[in-house]
Amino acid sequence: MSDVENAVSPPRTSERGAATRSSLLAAARAVFVSKGFAEAGVTDVVARADASVGSLYHHFSGKADLYLTLFEDFQATLTQRTKNAVRAARAAGESDPMRVFISAARAYLDECLEDRELAALFLRGDGPPGFEVVMRDRLRTWAQRNAALFEDETALAVVITGALAAAVSEVVRSGDRVMAEDVLAIIGQIRPATSATGAGNG
Repeated sequence: MSDVENAVSPPRTSERGAATRSSLLAAARAVFVSKGFAEAGVTDVVARADASVGSLYHHFSGKADLYLTLFEDFQATLTQRTKNAVRAARAAGESDPMRVFISAARAYLDECLEDRELAALFLRGDGPPGFEVVMRDRLRTWAQRNAALFEDETALAVVITGALAAAVSEVVRSGDRVMAEDVLAIIGQIRPATSATGAGNG
């Protein structure tokens, strides 16, 4: 809940409303994970949350809104964890952009493995109509942030972002932490085309 929402919510009902909202999200998560988005129903969610259909529609516009809220909450957690990893790496004196990126990527993969069920839910392609566009836009934004980290080495950012995105799907599917570290080691060896050309000409 944002600061603005906190400011305008009536104090006597905000705790109860927040608890209901949280319960509905937890129920939606369990139902989506077990049944998939397409097979899940609003009635499944409210039954699991021990809530009413009216309360669900008070907090959410429907099943797709529940799914997208879970996705945005998960993305916020991933973003915070990777930002913390970048700050920690820089505070420890790390200045190499690739090593900073790998620290953030490790934090990202760790979060996906720790919350594997939820990560798998968003990766398996069973989401509301248009969700693939949301995922594409998120990947583009991620690549742009990485380009800033690498001083606008756009091609490098695209390659490492794409490589990590592909690896995330397989690592989440398998739950293999050793593979995750192997992937990070390989991605960490990728260098800009100019560096590769320079090395070959030297």
